[in-house]
Amino acid sequence: MTPRFDLIGMVVDDMAATLAFYRRLGLSIPADADDQPHVEAELPGGTRIAWDTVATVRSFDPDWTPPQGGGHRLGLAFLCDGPGEVDALYAELTRHGYAGHKAPWDAPWGQRYAVLRDPDGNTVDLFAPLGAVAF
Repeated sequence: MTPRFDLIGMVVDDMAATLAFYRRLGLSIPADADDQPHVEAELPGGTRIAWDTVATVRSFDPDWTPPQGGGHRLGLAFLCDGPGEVDALYAELTRHGYAGHKAPWDAPWGQRYAVLRDPDGNTVDLFAPLGAVAF
C-alpha cells in the first residue's frame, strides 16, 4: 500500500482564537469545538486539517517545545475568487485584530497576494490570479 497525504496538523496556544481565525477564512468548524483539545475539519478534496492544544501534544510527548528562532511553524495558502476578494478579506481580518504581515500586492508571478499571521504566528497567504501571465 502507498501512503497518501491526508492531514495537516497544527499545534495551537489558544484553540478558540485559532478556530475563530480559520472560520473567517471559510473553514467549516463546529461552534462547540472551541474548548476541545483536538479539532478536525475536512477540506475540499477530502484532506483534513487538525488543531491540537499544546497540552494535548505534551500528553504524549512531554518534552515537546515550539520551534525556536525567527521562522514560523507552518504556512498555508487560501485561493480567493479574485483580486478584490484578496483585498477585502485581508482588510476584514486585520480590522478584526488579526496580524497582517504583508498588505495585498500584485506579485510578479501573476497573482494578487497578501500574507497574514494566524494567532500562533503561522503565515497564511491569500491569493488570486491576476490574469494570463507568461513566465
